Amino acid sequence: MTERRIPFREVNVAHSAQAAQELQRRSGQTGVPVIDVNGKIIIGFDQPRLVRALGLRS
Repeated sequence: MTERRIPFREVNVAHSAQAAQELQRRSGQTGVPVIDVNGKIIIGFDQPRLVRALGLRS
């Protein structure tokens, strides 16, 4: 996302129990990464899904 100049907010769940709980509540997952694109949850680094969710061309 940095390469394409897409703004994002990184949350390190290892440093925040509250953030970890929120991640699990929203995604149903405890693993990372979990990417939220306007409410669409993407589990893991799934580049094709991420590109589609962002409306980009790969």
